[in-house]
Amino acid sequence: MAEEESKPLAYIPEIILKKRKSNEEWALKRKAQYEERNSIRKKAKHDFIRMPEDFIKEYRTRELDLIKMKHRVKRKRPTSVTTKSKLIFVIRIHGKREMHQKTRKVLYNMRLRSTFSGIFVKANEGIMEKLQRVEPYVTYGYPNLKNIKELVCKKGYAMIDKQRVPLTDNNIIEQALGKFGIICIEDIVHEIANVGPHFKEVTGFLYPFKLKKPEGLQGSKMLYKQGGDTGNREDHINELISKMN
Repeated sequence: MAEEESKPLAYIPEIILKKRKSNEEWALKRKAQYEERNSIRKKAKHDFIRMPEDFIKEYRTRELDLIKMKHRVKRKRPTSVTTKSKLIFVIRIHGKREMHQKTRKVLYNMRLRSTFSGIFVKANEGIMEKLQRVEPYVTYGYPNLKNIKELVCKKGYAMIDKQRVPLTDNNIIEQALGKFGIICIEDIVHEIANVGPHFKEVTGFLYPFKLKKPEGLQGSKMLYKQGGDTGNREDHINELISKMN
């Protein structure tokens, strides 16, 4: 068999070769700049020394947070909880900066450990007192059925052995909640929406919802009714949930 002739190499115009070389040089330069910036940031972070006045300011700010919390708790409240709904959805919208450790402890007890996390709670005197304590850091209101369904279906995760497990299989639900007659996502939604007899078990089974940062929040710790972000939004919480879902 005759030996096949080798195919000639494809011709590449000089301008393309120059452009390719230029792109490679630019990429190397960008990489060097990126590495240099990272090095500077790490060095600045390592060399940063907080001044004594910074610690004093931080201490005073956190003590002021504690004083304000005590004043909120002393406000006169009705002897019985009067809310438009038994069901409340609470969203943490502020971080721990300027927060006293006692305030943080209340948030942690409510399982609101991170900013833009949310939980369903049953309206009662105990929960309303907790909400009063952490008012500058949360907003809450009465979720509608549509948002309850969307939160559970889109953002719902189970808490199993302290692990966050997606609700991709009804078997997960049945194994954990089957003894209460709850075997699927629809049952979970029904139990939450109606604040049923096993509401506590269902909400304890669900991992706190991780929500998106919404547009339009001002970063204000003023009450929503006074033009800020925090506190009770009543039915208006549904607008915020839709933005964060």
